[in-house]
Amino acid sequence: MLHLLFAWFAAAAFAASLGFFLYAYLLLFGAEHPAPGTRHAALSTAWNVLLFSVFALHHSLFARTGAKQRVKVWVPAALERAVYTLVASVLFILVSWWWLPVPGSAWRLEGAWRWLGYGIQAAGVIVTFIGARALDVLDLAGVRQVQTTVPTHGPLETGGLYGLVRHPLYFGWALLVFGAPDMTFTRLVFAVVSTAYLMIGIPFEERSLLDTFGPEYASYQRKVRWRIFPRVW
Repeated sequence: MLHLLFAWFAAAAFAASLGFFLYAYLLLFGAEHPAPGTRHAALSTAWNVLLFSVFALHHSLFARTGAKQRVKVWVPAALERAVYTLVASVLFILVSWWWLPVPGSAWRLEGAWRWLGYGIQAAGVIVTFIGARALDVLDLAGVRQVQTTVPTHGPLETGGLYGLVRHPLYFGWALLVFGAPDMTFTRLVFAVVSTAYLMIGIPFEERSLLDTFGPEYASYQRKVRWRIFPRVW
């Protein structure tokens, strides 16, 4: 019972981290700050890159099989995913909270172009929602592992958005963070750094998927060539 409560707490933390990120990106990161100097902007950018790198390092290393086995030495095997989710959620909240403003603005759309930007962001949310529905969210959050004693994984999803790109959740993310009609440099640095991390991490993630699904995933890679961006990459 305690294990299940902990897993649900980790899942709630995951939801809270996404909610806080949306608040930070849509409101806090959208405030344009005056430019006090190039050095200040460079230091803020460097801090933000370092901050996200700490989150990315945990997110990548502890998703690997070897790290998972080490975690299981300290916690029950059924809680390994929940612990990972909880730590990642706390780190993501801290990234969003401690993200420093970068002075200036890259672009500010007006008129019809502004509505196009909002439309791209809305499409990003919709793509993410549809892509997530095709997965077992409770498994991703670590709840399912506590509910069952038999280690399983869901079937490989290859239809719908997964027939367009192999990682539609990341495609939705890119639409959301780059679609902002008021692109402050605070937002732009976050968009570039976070999307670059996703692109760098895909080869490592797909190695794990190949270990899990074997020839089925290799066939899927040949069938669906595009990783995140249709007809581009």
